[in-house]
Amino acid sequence: MLTVALATLRTRWTTLIGTFVALALGVGLIAVMGLGLASTFDTPDRAPQRFAGSPVVVMGDDTLTVEVRRGPSTTEVSRRLAHPHPVDIALLRDLRALGQVTRDDGNGAHRGPDAVGVDAPVAEVRRVVGDRALVLTGDGRRRADPAAERDAEGLLTVNALFGTAGGVTAFVSVFVVASTFAFAVALRRREFGLLRTAGATPGQLRRLLLTEAAVVGTLASAAGCALGRWAAPLSAGLLADEGMAPPWFTIRPVAWPLHAAFWTGLAVAFAGVWVASRRAGRTGPAEALREADVDTGVLPPARRLLGFALLAGAAFLMAKSLATDPSALLKRKTYTTQPMVLITGTALLAPLLVRPLARLIRLPGATGMLVSANTSASLRRTAAVAAPVLITVALAGSVAGSAMTVTAAKAAEAREHTRADLVVTGKELKVRPVRGATLSASASTAVYVREDGTALITSEARAVDDAKALATVERLPVVAGDIRDLDDRSIVVNEEWEQHTVGSTVRVWLGDGRPVALRIAAVLARGTGNNGAYVTQANAPAAPVDRIDVRLSPGADRAAVAAQLRGTGGEVRSTEQWLAATHPRTSPQTRLGLVVILGIALVYTAIALANTMLMAGSVRSSELNALRLAGATRPRVLAVVAGETLFAVGLGALLGLAVTAVGLAGLAAALASLSAPVAMSVQWPLTAGAAGVCAVVAVGAALLPRAVRCRSMPVHRRSGWAVRDQAGERA
Repeated sequence: MLTVALATLRTRWTTLIGTFVALALGVGLIAVMGLGLASTFDTPDRAPQRFAGSPVVVMGDDTLTVEVRRGPSTTEVSRRLAHPHPVDIALLRDLRALGQVTRDDGNGAHRGPDAVGVDAPVAEVRRVVGDRALVLTGDGRRRADPAAERDAEGLLTVNALFGTAGGVTAFVSVFVVASTFAFAVALRRREFGLLRTAGATPGQLRRLLLTEAAVVGTLASAAGCALGRWAAPLSAGLLADEGMAPPWFTIRPVAWPLHAAFWTGLAVAFAGVWVASRRAGRTGPAEALREADVDTGVLPPARRLLGFALLAGAAFLMAKSLATDPSALLKRKTYTTQPMVLITGTALLAPLLVRPLARLIRLPGATGMLVSANTSASLRRTAAVAAPVLITVALAGSVAGSAMTVTAAKAAEAREHTRADLVVTGKELKVRPVRGATLSASASTAVYVREDGTALITSEARAVDDAKALATVERLPVVAGDIRDLDDRSIVVNEEWEQHTVGSTVRVWLGDGRPVALRIAAVLARGTGNNGAYVTQANAPAAPVDRIDVRLSPGADRAAVAAQLRGTGGEVRSTEQWLAATHPRTSPQTRLGLVVILGIALVYTAIALANTMLMAGSVRSSELNALRLAGATRPRVLAVVAGETLFAVGLGALLGLAVTAVGLAGLAAALASLSAPVAMSVQWPLTAGAAGVCAVVAVGAALLPRAVRCRSMPVHRRSGWAVRDQAGERA
């Protein structure tokens, strides 16, 4: 069987080159993502920088640790405090009695140092410090470096990017490889019929295809692993240069991602050919005599059932999210992964959808009639072209459209929630009365709440100095209570909190870790997720004022008020300028993620389209020669081929837009149920560009072999009969 498979591969290598490239590229990308993920888990030890010359570092407590339930037992979870504790004066005095103390007041000098270096024995330092602060030694001293938190966020970004890209790669590669094998098997039905006539059993045909898949999968996976090992350091360097990863981030020499990528590639090859091999095994000897070009039975019952099941599953997931947690549809992981279920279901049912759409769209002229007829007759070829286009257009429309829609909704929400005329921003603003204006000063902070006893939730918050002034300059989406009732013993929450009944008491931890019980004064709508909690400045004494919202009194001079506000030490801007500069935009991480996802989809689509066109061209000689014998000129034949290809690409784009419309409709419903602005953002240039690239690749791959073949088979008219010349017959 191996000998027959190798001989088949030698003669049909042109039809499998696309599968080899797609599989090798997929394995290479999975290897890159795996190596990148492994490098984020196992980061190299780095020497401390801030207190490198001190053997011991004493640091104020910067985490909140709370006990939560985990099944029948309990465990402790920690969250970083919004306002870490400083090393107090009394502790500094005790440490100086042990030895030299090195201070670095770059962080929080107004409150005392957040950490100090101590030149003294570790045991003595631990005895003096006790539970008043943290004692760090060795590489643990790096925890006091300002870059430690930034590096942790960078590694989290890299982790998310590699994880998402790896998932998209696996999804698209499985689909492309499976569709390529299925189309190749459909084109070889006469070959399988001849083998059955010669005595081959269905099991032998299945083993033949599985052996071919094993050979192609092994070679492609090995090539992909080599590609991934070479490209992984380049990707790490690119992320570090773009500021997405820490400057020191490198790929670690780990073996398991390469093993995972290799065996994943082999599994994808086998999975892609398995269903096709079963169909080949059912080929009868009579298929060797079949000449009909009208595809029948292209949608087996199992595929039909799976397609409808996936569509039903996608509808169920969307309905469940809308009914229980609409905010989940606004999260990046949801709008990146959930459309894949809908895309897969639609792609599986593409042969069922292509024929009605082709009959519905009427093309003018004789060429249009031929294009429509060939498109309806050759469902396998049409579906093989439309499906990868569907994936690319749907991903471009759904993922990019959802990301931009959420961003636009957040920006619109921010504009709706403010009445301010001017906004002052800065790190530590000095608040002073200003004639002719109402000022609302606030500071960034956070509160922590244990929900259902099983999770410690961090909620961003603003600490305000005057609730009545806040109600004047802000238009908050209050659904219960009154924002003006906020005082030092109360809190404003949103509907996302487990406890959100006005007048009830909720136990929280403040930004500095203090536990308090606060009465709920008002409840805000959930919105897009930016409606955080509000407390008074008495409950966030360590938070410096970083924003002042200003509303001008009637008849006040804006220029005079702005001149007075400059004495606060911050930047004075109009509300429109502040919103444009600071409020929701697509982050660099999101933009890079979209580029990676759409780039992967577009590359795979190009491979699939080129491979499909080349495979289809190898069996269409008689069909196109029949057109020439019927009197069609070479330009007319090329026009028919190009028209069929463009029509199939258009059908795929239409299905992709339908998937996009469903996804964005669900997102709009989620925004409406959250009382957030519905600001839809369909990325027409991006989707049109993706469809245009698909059309160029598909038409180019279809016309190149057609043009060559048409030139090599001239048709002459003799005595009223159209016949091929001998040179053309030999060709």
